[in-house]
Amino acid sequence: MTDVTVRQAAPTDLEPIVAANIAMAMETEGKKLDRDTVTAGVAAQLADPSRGLYYVAEQAGLIVGQLALTWEWSDWRNGTFWWIQSVYVAAGYRRRGIYARMYGQVAEDARRSEGVAGLRLYVDKSNSGALAAYKRLGMKVAHYDMLEVDFSFE
Repeated sequence: MTDVTVRQAAPTDLEPIVAANIAMAMETEGKKLDRDTVTAGVAAQLADPSRGLYYVAEQAGLIVGQLALTWEWSDWRNGTFWWIQSVYVAAGYRRRGIYARMYGQVAEDARRSEGVAGLRLYVDKSNSGALAAYKRLGMKVAHYDMLEVDFSFE
């Protein structure tokens, strides 16, 4: 898809990113997120790259996809893993290679960045379409299970 550009998000991308995060949570987990909380969280990340970055895919001035990156230090590797999160492609733009373009840009940026140990993401085990897409791009299922205590949704 040559008419799609991928770039790091800017503070002016706040509203489409918030809308996509809210849509993604409802679509993938059936969770209704509080718009004010999500807006504050996305704004904080856009304002402070130490918290992470957003990448967006844009077509004809419209944001049609996004992903977020956050960081995890690995003492075993003396390097940082980039965690891919908040992946969303608008419904009418799926299966057109948009995520692959975003992933490709992130992977290229990671390989050029000193001290990056690799890329990681988590995916709902029932999301077979996403899992297959990630595997096609060269990601492998790790032998870890994710555990959490989520104070926001107790």
